Amino acid sequence: MFFKQTLDKQLDSWIADVREHSNLPVKLRLWNGSEYQLGSFDRPAVTLTVREASALPFLLVPSLDNLSEAYVQEKIDLDGRLADIIKVGYGLSAAAARRAGGVLNKVAQHFTHTKAEDKASIQYHYDVSNDFYKLWLDPNMVYSCAYFENGNEDLATAQIKKIDHILTKIRLEPGQTLLDIGCGWGALVLRAAQKFGARCVGITLSQNQFDLATARVRAAGLQDRIEIRLQDYRDISGQFDRITSVGMFEHVGKDNLPGYFARMRDLLAEGGVAMNHGITATDPDSGEIPMDGSGFMDRYVFPQGELPHIGMVLTTMQKGGLEAFDVELLRRHYAQTLRHWAENFETNADTIREMVGEKKFRIWRIYLAGCSHAFTSGKMSIYQVVCQKADRNADTFPTSRRYIYASPIGTPS
Repeated sequence: MFFKQTLDKQLDSWIADVREHSNLPVKLRLWNGSEYQLGSFDRPAVTLTVREASALPFLLVPSLDNLSEAYVQEKIDLDGRLADIIKVGYGLSAAAARRAGGVLNKVAQHFTHTKAEDKASIQYHYDVSNDFYKLWLDPNMVYSCAYFENGNEDLATAQIKKIDHILTKIRLEPGQTLLDIGCGWGALVLRAAQKFGARCVGITLSQNQFDLATARVRAAGLQDRIEIRLQDYRDISGQFDRITSVGMFEHVGKDNLPGYFARMRDLLAEGGVAMNHGITATDPDSGEIPMDGSGFMDRYVFPQGELPHIGMVLTTMQKGGLEAFDVELLRRHYAQTLRHWAENFETNADTIREMVGEKKFRIWRIYLAGCSHAFTSGKMSIYQVVCQKADRNADTFPTSRRYIYASPIGTPS
């Protein structure tokens, strides 16, 4: 009885605090039928249903981790437009951070990133099933930030434009060798061989990606120009004229970045060009995402994923023997990409739920929508960095960036 009275008192205090300081368009519904308004709105945008009393501790300290955990474990339900649900989640987390004096963020974690651990993490995330990804990605299954040159492209066009933007940036020419680290389902190497005439090697640690990418290369009749490997980047040998890494270095680990870039340098031929395209933290100290969503991400989405700030990327790149020649921010492009993915996910919600089950459906739903908000609001970022070996004459690039835009960016062929 004492515990119940204490919990009721804490809940009343929490509701009063949210009403006064946050004024969120939320109807709170408890398992016993009680309802509360958390803001002065005639029509709440979101209904938050607490399905059992054991969920209240998650609610009383509603960090992004706690709210996401409660949702995934089906202790709470969230009804409303997905964009409104995510805004409310951030609003509740901000209120909790204010009450806690802004100390909800955890100390940044560091992982060992052995080859076995990295392979297991990659396969956990990417081997859900190819059919799962087909339901919400573009037809080429490009699982990275698209490039909306004009802002009104459909997702498929924007993804092709992103690939062409990258390949133009690195000045890929016919007959050159290209290594794609983290090749996904093969879209970039296929485009590089078909449109740019390159000879390509794509590597992945995902069995599903390897299988489908290999089948796509075979179907395109490009076995003589593209090789797909199930391989760790630390095990690659040889020399390549061009190297791309798109959406992969988030799995490397911050402590391993100098070695990762040094490996990239060793694999570059003289005069070669590399490009790293990856998600970054906005915290200058490369700490956790504001209001702490990192625990949820590590448990359910990207095991051992770590995000460095762009400053750390450039510093570790230099430590690895590479000099940055071009740095481009694509944060708004990724926000738009994620909105497309989240909308596709919602459109196919019934099929996805049946395919992967309720828990995994909730994980991916909250992950895609949450990331869309994070990139829109500047809580996460993403950069493309083009580089060459340091301490050499920089004669590969023109003296201006005009070459990147000299001809129309490619359209689907």
